[in-house]
Amino acid sequence: MYEYIKGSVEFVGPEYVVIENGGIGYQILTPNPFVFSKSEKQVITIYVYQHVREDILALYGFAYIEEKRMFEKLISVSGIGPKGALAVLASGEPQQVITAIEQEDEGFLTKFPGVGKKTARQMILDLKGKLQDVVPEYFPNLFNAEESEKKASVTAELDEALLALEALGYSAREIKKITNKLKEEEMTTDQYIRKGLQLLLKG
Repeated sequence: MYEYIKGSVEFVGPEYVVIENGGIGYQILTPNPFVFSKSEKQVITIYVYQHVREDILALYGFAYIEEKRMFEKLISVSGIGPKGALAVLASGEPQQVITAIEQEDEGFLTKFPGVGKKTARQMILDLKGKLQDVVPEYFPNLFNAEESEKKASVTAELDEALLALEALGYSAREIKKITNKLKEEEMTTDQYIRKGLQLLLKG
Protein backbone atom coordinates (compact mmCIF):
# COMPACT_ATOMS: atom_id res chain seq x y z
CA MET A 1 0.00 0.00 0.00
CA TYR A 2 1.35 3.43 -0.94
CA GLU A 3 1.27 6.31 1.57
CA TYR A 4 2.50 9.04 -0.76
CA ILE A 5 4.40 9.61 -3.98
CA LYS A 6 6.97 12.33 -4.34
CA GLY A 7 7.69 13.43 -7.89
CA SER A 8 7.25 16.09 -10.55
CA VAL A 9 3.86 17.11 -11.92
CA GLU A 10 3.97 16.23 -15.62
CA PHE A 11 0.32 16.63 -16.56
CA VAL A 12 -2.83 18.14 -15.08
CA GLY A 13 -6.19 17.14 -16.56
CA PRO A 14 -9.83 17.59 -15.58
CA GLU A 15 -9.92 14.33 -13.59
CA TYR A 16 -6.35 13.32 -12.81
CA VAL A 17 -2.72 14.36 -12.63
CA VAL A 18 0.37 12.51 -13.76
CA ILE A 19 3.28 12.42 -11.32
CA GLU A 20 6.65 11.21 -12.57
CA ASN A 21 8.83 9.34 -10.12
CA GLY A 22 11.87 7.27 -11.09
CA GLY A 23 11.00 7.42 -14.76
CA ILE A 24 7.45 6.16 -14.19
CA GLY A 25 4.39 8.34 -14.73
CA TYR A 26 1.64 7.65 -12.19
CA GLN A 27 -1.91 8.55 -13.20
CA ILE A 28 -3.57 9.74 -10.01
CA LEU A 29 -7.28 10.58 -9.74
CA THR A 30 -7.83 13.56 -7.50
CA PRO A 31 -10.80 15.70 -6.34
CA ASN A 32 -9.42 18.96 -7.68
CA PRO A 33 -6.59 18.34 -10.19
CA PHE A 34 -6.10 22.02 -10.95
CA VAL A 35 -4.82 22.56 -7.41
CA PHE A 36 -1.61 21.09 -8.82
CA SER A 37 -1.48 23.18 -12.01
CA LYS A 38 0.79 25.81 -10.44
CA SER A 39 3.19 23.02 -9.46
CA GLU A 40 3.63 21.63 -12.99
CA LYS A 41 7.21 20.45 -13.54
CA GLN A 42 7.88 20.96 -9.82
CA VAL A 43 8.50 18.18 -7.29
CA ILE A 44 5.59 17.70 -4.92
CA THR A 45 4.32 15.16 -2.40
CA ILE A 46 0.88 13.73 -3.13
CA TYR A 47 -0.84 11.44 -0.60
CA VAL A 48 -2.32 8.42 -2.33
CA TYR A 49 -4.85 5.67 -1.76
CA GLN A 50 -4.51 2.53 -3.86
CA HIS A 51 -7.84 1.00 -4.85
CA VAL A 52 -7.66 -2.61 -6.02
CA ARG A 53 -10.53 -4.61 -7.44
CA GLU A 54 -10.77 -7.52 -9.85
CA ASP A 55 -11.33 -5.22 -12.81
CA ILE A 56 -9.51 -2.08 -11.67
CA LEU A 57 -6.30 -0.80 -10.14
CA ALA A 58 -6.42 2.94 -9.45
CA LEU A 59 -4.58 5.54 -7.44
CA TYR A 60 -6.46 8.38 -5.76
CA GLY A 61 -4.39 11.34 -4.65
CA PHE A 62 -4.71 14.30 -2.31
CA ALA A 63 -2.75 17.45 -1.62
CA TYR A 64 -3.13 17.02 2.15
CA ILE A 65 -3.02 13.96 4.39
CA GLU A 66 -6.26 15.14 6.03
CA GLU A 67 -8.08 14.92 2.68
CA LYS A 68 -6.86 11.35 2.32
CA ARG A 69 -8.10 10.50 5.81
CA MET A 70 -11.50 11.99 4.99
CA PHE A 71 -11.60 9.99 1.75
CA GLU A 72 -10.89 6.78 3.65
CA LYS A 73 -13.68 7.58 6.12
CA LEU A 74 -16.14 8.21 3.31
CA ILE A 75 -15.42 4.97 1.45
CA SER A 76 -15.99 3.06 4.70
CA VAL A 77 -19.67 4.05 4.44
CA SER A 78 -21.96 1.53 2.78
CA GLY A 79 -23.08 2.89 -0.58
CA ILE A 80 -20.09 5.18 -1.15
CA GLY A 81 -17.28 4.00 -3.41
CA PRO A 82 -14.01 5.76 -4.30
CA LYS A 83 -15.58 7.75 -7.15
CA GLY A 84 -18.45 8.85 -4.91
CA ALA A 85 -16.08 9.90 -2.14
CA LEU A 86 -13.98 11.79 -4.66
CA ALA A 87 -17.11 13.60 -5.92
CA VAL A 88 -18.00 14.63 -2.35
CA LEU A 89 -14.52 16.06 -1.75
CA ALA A 90 -14.55 17.76 -5.16
CA SER A 91 -17.93 19.38 -4.56
CA GLY A 92 -17.43 20.59 -1.01
CA GLU A 93 -14.77 21.54 1.50
CA PRO A 94 -14.00 18.70 3.97
CA GLN A 95 -14.90 21.09 6.79
CA GLN A 96 -18.39 21.54 5.34
CA VAL A 97 -18.86 17.78 5.01
CA ILE A 98 -17.72 17.11 8.59
CA THR A 99 -19.93 19.89 9.96
CA ALA A 100 -22.95 18.52 8.06
CA ILE A 101 -22.34 15.02 9.44
CA GLU A 102 -21.91 16.25 13.01
CA GLN A 103 -25.06 18.40 12.76
CA GLU A 104 -27.02 15.63 10.97
CA ASP A 105 -27.72 17.95 8.05
CA GLU A 106 -29.09 15.47 5.51
CA GLY A 107 -30.23 18.29 3.22
CA PHE A 108 -26.66 19.49 2.75
CA LEU A 109 -25.25 16.00 2.21
CA THR A 110 -27.82 15.11 -0.46
CA LYS A 111 -26.52 17.99 -2.58
CA PHE A 112 -23.46 15.93 -3.44
CA PRO A 113 -23.52 13.83 -6.66
CA GLY A 114 -24.77 10.30 -6.02
CA VAL A 115 -25.77 10.94 -2.40
CA GLY A 116 -29.46 10.33 -1.75
CA LYS A 117 -31.32 10.45 1.55
CA LYS A 118 -30.48 6.85 2.39
CA THR A 119 -26.76 7.36 1.80
CA ALA A 120 -26.76 10.67 3.69
CA ARG A 121 -28.39 8.97 6.68
CA GLN A 122 -25.82 6.17 6.47
CA MET A 123 -22.98 8.72 6.43
CA ILE A 124 -24.32 10.27 9.61
CA LEU A 125 -24.86 6.90 11.33
CA ASP A 126 -21.39 5.62 10.40
CA LEU A 127 -19.28 8.75 10.80
CA LYS A 128 -20.83 11.09 13.37
CA GLY A 129 -18.45 11.44 16.31
CA LYS A 130 -15.76 9.40 14.53
CA LEU A 131 -13.98 12.12 12.56
CA GLN A 132 -11.82 13.58 15.31
CA ASP A 133 -8.67 12.02 13.87
CA VAL A 134 -9.31 13.92 10.62
CA VAL A 135 -9.99 17.20 12.36
CA PRO A 136 -7.21 18.15 14.84
CA GLU A 137 -4.71 19.83 12.52
CA TYR A 138 -7.16 20.61 9.74
CA PHE A 139 -10.15 22.02 11.63
CA PRO A 140 -9.01 22.37 15.25
CA ASN A 141 -12.07 24.35 16.39
CA LEU A 142 -14.81 22.35 14.69
CA PHE A 143 -15.71 20.07 17.58
CA ASN A 144 -15.31 22.90 20.08
CA ALA A 145 -17.71 25.23 18.26
CA GLU A 146 -20.75 24.30 20.34
CA GLU A 147 -18.78 24.70 23.57
CA SER A 148 -17.40 28.07 22.42
CA GLU A 149 -20.90 29.32 21.56
CA LYS A 150 -22.13 28.25 24.99
CA LYS A 151 -19.29 30.07 26.76
CA ALA A 152 -19.89 33.19 24.67
CA SER A 153 -23.57 33.13 25.62
CA VAL A 154 -22.80 32.78 29.33
CA THR A 155 -20.26 35.62 29.14
CA ALA A 156 -22.76 37.90 27.40
CA GLU A 157 -25.42 37.24 30.05
CA LEU A 158 -22.96 37.88 32.87
CA ASP A 159 -21.83 41.14 31.23
CA GLU A 160 -25.46 42.26 30.93
CA ALA A 161 -26.03 41.49 34.60
CA LEU A 162 -22.94 43.46 35.68
CA LEU A 163 -24.09 46.46 33.65
CA ALA A 164 -27.52 46.20 35.27
CA LEU A 165 -25.93 46.19 38.75
CA GLU A 166 -23.90 49.26 37.81
CA ALA A 167 -27.09 50.98 36.61
CA LEU A 168 -28.62 50.25 40.03
CA GLY A 169 -25.92 52.43 41.58
CA TYR A 170 -23.24 49.98 42.66
CA SER A 171 -19.64 51.03 42.09
CA ALA A 172 -17.20 49.26 39.75
CA ARG A 173 -15.12 48.34 42.82
CA GLU A 174 -18.09 46.68 44.54
CA ILE A 175 -19.07 44.80 41.40
CA LYS A 176 -15.50 43.63 40.80
CA LYS A 177 -15.46 41.99 44.25
CA ILE A 178 -18.38 39.70 43.39
CA THR A 179 -17.60 38.99 39.72
CA ASN A 180 -15.44 35.90 40.33
CA LYS A 181 -18.13 34.50 42.61
CA LEU A 182 -20.73 34.95 39.89
CA LYS A 183 -18.51 33.22 37.33
CA GLU A 184 -18.65 30.00 39.34
CA GLU A 185 -22.13 29.17 37.98
CA GLU A 186 -23.85 29.31 34.59
CA MET A 187 -27.06 31.33 34.88
CA THR A 188 -29.36 33.61 32.95
CA THR A 189 -28.99 37.39 33.12
CA ASP A 190 -31.84 37.69 35.65
CA GLN A 191 -30.35 34.98 37.83
CA TYR A 192 -26.95 36.70 37.75
CA ILE A 193 -28.58 39.98 38.80
CA ARG A 194 -30.44 38.36 41.71
CA LYS A 195 -27.32 36.48 42.82
CA GLY A 196 -25.25 39.64 42.48
CA LEU A 197 -27.68 41.64 44.63
CA GLN A 198 -27.57 38.94 47.32
CA LEU A 199 -23.76 39.06 47.39
CA LEU A 200 -23.67 42.86 47.41
CA LEU A 201 -26.18 43.07 50.27
CA LYS A 202 -24.08 40.66 52.29
CA GLY A 203 -21.23 43.13 51.84
